[in-house]
Amino acid sequence: MAILSASGVELEPYQVVLRPLVTEKGTHISTAHNSYTFEVHQQANKFQIREAVQALWEVRVIDVRTQTRVGKPRRTRTGETVTGSWKKAIVKLHEDDRIEFF
Repeated sequence: MAILSASGVELEPYQVVLRPLVTEKGTHISTAHNSYTFEVHQQANKFQIREAVQALWEVRVIDVRTQTRVGKPRRTRTGETVTGSWKKAIVKLHEDDRIEFF
């Protein structure tokens, strides 16, 4: 099931959701609010993220919130560079559904 992005490129669900973000804050959010954080494709919108999570883990998605994380300047030995920008999605699931990463 391919999902059409805004640029007209068809993305598979595994191309929309790049990886789960397993952090201390993300673990707390998953246990307290049944929400999970993912790094997602930059051109994916909320509808595409919802469809991809439902297809990959067979869960019911209630809400999707997204953030575009801007790259930060970093100093290196040879000068300055900028880390890459990326998109983060916080996906809230139905109270009966869970995703097990480990």
